[in-house]
Amino acid sequence: MNRRDFIATSGLAATAVLLAQNVLAEEKAAEAHPPGAHAGHSHPVVPNLPLIQSAAHCLMVGQMCIQHCMMLLSTGDTSLTDCARSVSDMLTVCHALQQLAIAQSPHLPAMAELAVKVCDSCERECRKHENKHAACKACAEACKACAVECRKVAA
Repeated sequence: MNRRDFIATSGLAATAVLLAQNVLAEEKAAEAHPPGAHAGHSHPVVPNLPLIQSAAHCLMVGQMCIQHCMMLLSTGDTSLTDCARSVSDMLTVCHALQQLAIAQSPHLPAMAELAVKVCDSCERECRKHENKHAACKACAEACKACAVECRKVAA
């Protein structure tokens, strides 16, 4: 891993940790101060939180995976071309999935159903390279976890 990859990876990881800490802090505050405990200060529980978190994790590791693929492609190594395509699809779908889950959209079940297919496909493609590329293994694991959460809300 070169310095630029390390910096990018560290930045993404730090952002994910901060997001998770903020969400957990809000959940703890909601538990400590139930609705009505303080007039005008409600702390809503985040619906679909496991799905939102798994989509966010897919986005983070997917970005790292696709950057790894692009780095290899730029050297003329085309062995990860299909992986890059698969990850690109997954990133697009998981971004939409996360947004619909956050918005509690009525379209979430249909998007979750599509996300299962896309995440399963991405996992299969990344598994082909997991023994040689850590980024592919991490992406495959994230896709597997996201598909599990999607199945819970799929139409």
